[in-house]
Amino acid sequence: MTDINLKTKLLDTINSPADLKQLSIEQFKQLAEEIRRYITYVVSKTGGHLASNLGTVEIILAMHRVFDFKTDKLLWDVGHQCYAHKIITGRRQIFEKLRQRDGISGFPNPQESPYDQFTVGHAGTAIATALGMALAAQKRGSNEKIAVLVGDASIVNGLSFEALNNMQLVKRQLLIVLNDNSMAIDVSQGAIAKFLSRVRLSHTYEDMVKTTNRILDAMPVIGKPVEDAIENLKRTLRMSITPSRLFESMNIAYFGPVDGHDVGSLIQLFEGISHLDTPVVLHCYTKKGKGFEPADDNPSKFHSTGPFEINGEGIEPQICARTFTDAFGDAIVGLAGENDKIIAITAAMADGTGLMKFRQNFPERFYDVGIAESVAVDLAAGQAKMGFKPVVCIYSTFLQRCFDQIFQEVALQNLPVVFCIDRAGLVGSDGPTHHGLMDIGFIRMLPNIVLVAPACEVEMKAALRFAVECGQSVAIRYPKDVVADDKLPPETLSVLSKPFETGKSVLVRDKNSDITIITYGAVLMEAIKAAAELEKAGINVDIINARFAKPFDEALLSRAAKGKFVITVEDHCLACGFGSAYLEAVNRAGICDAKIKTLAGADRFIAPDTRTKQLDEIGISAEQIVKIVKELFRF
Repeated sequence: MTDINLKTKLLDTINSPADLKQLSIEQFKQLAEEIRRYITYVVSKTGGHLASNLGTVEIILAMHRVFDFKTDKLLWDVGHQCYAHKIITGRRQIFEKLRQRDGISGFPNPQESPYDQFTVGHAGTAIATALGMALAAQKRGSNEKIAVLVGDASIVNGLSFEALNNMQLVKRQLLIVLNDNSMAIDVSQGAIAKFLSRVRLSHTYEDMVKTTNRILDAMPVIGKPVEDAIENLKRTLRMSITPSRLFESMNIAYFGPVDGHDVGSLIQLFEGISHLDTPVVLHCYTKKGKGFEPADDNPSKFHSTGPFEINGEGIEPQICARTFTDAFGDAIVGLAGENDKIIAITAAMADGTGLMKFRQNFPERFYDVGIAESVAVDLAAGQAKMGFKPVVCIYSTFLQRCFDQIFQEVALQNLPVVFCIDRAGLVGSDGPTHHGLMDIGFIRMLPNIVLVAPACEVEMKAALRFAVECGQSVAIRYPKDVVADDKLPPETLSVLSKPFETGKSVLVRDKNSDITIITYGAVLMEAIKAAAELEKAGINVDIINARFAKPFDEALLSRAAKGKFVITVEDHCLACGFGSAYLEAVNRAGICDAKIKTLAGADRFIAPDTRTKQLDEIGISAEQIVKIVKELFRF
């Protein structure tokens, strides 16, 4: 280890789950604390999901002590709580390169380790995939154990309940561990979350200890009929624990709630439950952020954090530049102050999407539906139908989950719902599960939706006002990046300050050149920097900020029609993006000799790295634009 203060003497001896087999319970407790310190240290350097990982250490250690996940199957929901698992499955030495290109992913990844089954960064998927694996194992008669670690916030996802509703198909072992910390990214929302909360509040710590002991007493022993043990367990639990009604109504045995940090009892529980030939839910109560006081006090802030400096038990926060998310958050508060019909909706992402100020200022107009993006869209459709102005704020990667609702309930009905798509484009170290490289493509194909991409904060304000006032459904996409209005020349900022007009682009740089760069969204800054470098080499280029991917500005075709070179630049996949829209328009116009180069992401998944390096990798950084111009036009 690189820091003697980490005190990881025991952790340094753990190179695989096999090394856990001989540890005493006291050693497990020591190991859990060492892992927490190590995770906190590494995340302070690399950034990552801190609070959730500090809360799952004992559960992970106990599961690896009892199961052999080289042959047994461990699935994650959600995947960002897997850090302790990575550390003890042979990735400890490389863990300090967490979320780096030459390091390891922040999510489970089968390419890294046989201990990982799926690359998973979304929520609600693991119970369904585990159901599929269990049915396959049942069909082929194999006896590997299957376990799922589920966050309490993702249990409310519709897909989770659809899978639970089909659990009666399974006639073999399948363990679902419900890690209940009352948190998603923000506080869990909805009736199920409140139901679990009532369970926690109705049980003191002593009650949970008694419950744990009662469950241990009811565990079947070798040779004892499992069905008798289950019936005995049900009779015992029904007298004191109400959540059993929820799961047992779906014919799933329920155990708990139990202390998710009591590693000794967890080991005993897993050993007993592992022999049951039936689907089982074990409900564990944990503390998100356990072991690091700032994360314990503010788990939402430390759900996913950038690097920070540890100062004793406190932190010294980094000074962060203003982002597109910040710009959106202020813009919607300003507009909502003018228009009481504006509603803000999010799916467990109030902080991440910049809606905290809105929630504080207009709580009666704010809705957090939890990890249920499809519900967020349909809720918005219902409110739009009743005359309100709903603004749905979801990360691009999660918006993919509700394509059908956007189609059926918004586009088909021609309702004026505004979609504010955060984390559009490349997102840096979260990698391929979280890149937002497909939203232009899957939305552009739908009728009745306008696609907008602001290039800076001034345009963000103008785009949001346009979206709320235009009477159509509008999707506004913007990246996880800083706004750079202060770096723009006054004349450029003046052009970008013009109000948005449906389907109209703006000319940002006019040198009457034979080369025109047309950008969509925040990559305008890369084009501006490239133009400055090219000018030093005696090459002038014009720059147009498209603003709209749909409706397409037909005026953009005039340059291609005149035989000028056109380069389109976008932070999106090459397929179906803005460049594709330009080529389609050229085809419709019958321009046969157009000279066009489209710069965008290739047909592959982009590995974790800094956003700056990823822009360079897919060829849309200022440096790559300069290189392309010189190569294409032989300067």
